Amino acid sequence: MSVLRVTLAAIGAALALVAAGCGGGDESVPDGVIAVVNGTEITKAELDEWLDFAQKGMEASGQKFPKVGTPEYQSLRAQWVSFLVQREELEQKAEDLGIEITEKDVDKVEQDLIDKQYGGKLAEYEKALKQQGFTRADYRKALYGSALSSKIFEEVTKDVQVNEKDILDYYTQNQAQYPESRDVRHILIQVNVDPNCKSTPTSTKVCKVDYDASKVKADELYAQLEAGAKFAALAKANSADPGSKDQGGKLTIQRGQTVPEFDKIAFELDRDEISKPVKTQYGYHIIQPLSAVRGDFESYRAVIRTALLQQVRNDKLNAWVEDMTKEYEGKVSYAEGYAPPELPEVPPTTATE
Repeated sequence: MSVLRVTLAAIGAALALVAAGCGGGDESVPDGVIAVVNGTEITKAELDEWLDFAQKGMEASGQKFPKVGTPEYQSLRAQWVSFLVQREELEQKAEDLGIEITEKDVDKVEQDLIDKQYGGKLAEYEKALKQQGFTRADYRKALYGSALSSKIFEEVTKDVQVNEKDILDYYTQNQAQYPESRDVRHILIQVNVDPNCKSTPTSTKVCKVDYDASKVKADELYAQLEAGAKFAALAKANSADPGSKDQGGKLTIQRGQTVPEFDKIAFELDRDEISKPVKTQYGYHIIQPLSAVRGDFESYRAVIRTALLQQVRNDKLNAWVEDMTKEYEGKVSYAEGYAPPELPEVPPTTATE
């Protein structure tokens, strides 16, 4: 991932917390200031610095930066004005919550990025920044927003919990998302068909199928396994299943995904138990489960709990954001030409008989 795309993601983390406000220009806003947020000024120099930052990133990735005065430029500038206003609101609310963003917090976000995107190599990270015209100081300003958003999220949602009833209810209502599955391995001894028999879709001729030879071979392999032979080695040497033989016969199946005879035995056996040869339309299979059956409530409990907890935390944050947005209504003043556009009113719909 390029540095630019990570930068935009970091900025987006802050933007995602709040919705843009709107309003007309205010003549009381001082010269050189684009907005005043609850008494705190945001300067035009600050905005220009972020626009320059955006221009470097766009041009480095092959995108054309819009010309000043064009609708595209106005739209881009409006996004950055909203970003700066919203970040100031977040900083003020963070102070109310007792949150302070330190250099160590930004260090952690930066190091996480280096570890995930550059294999922990600082030199590679700095090289990518340089190629796109950024300094580390430039980029750390964007990472500050990510650190701010993260700490607000953690503070606002720190007491959120989900109970066992919530987890069970979710599992019951969404059971199709959690099908039973199992890791198994098998050896397929393919059925022999008379090579001289030629059938066509319109023919009623039935070709002779020699299951006996396949059964003899399968019984021999089963006896070897009973005597201690390695399953993976026998699968690689003898299985006719091209999708699994090179992996020692290993595959993951879902209940109902395979032919009925195979499916029944694969889900009935205990873990590591080896089946006697099982006859299907493809020949004879020797099956060994390698895991417990997944898909019961207990096996998905932790996964569901994590997903539910994240959902509830997001809901809690969204409610907090709504309250914050209402709190800042009337507390933001914009210089002429910098206020976000008024959204058109949506006419009410009328139901017809």
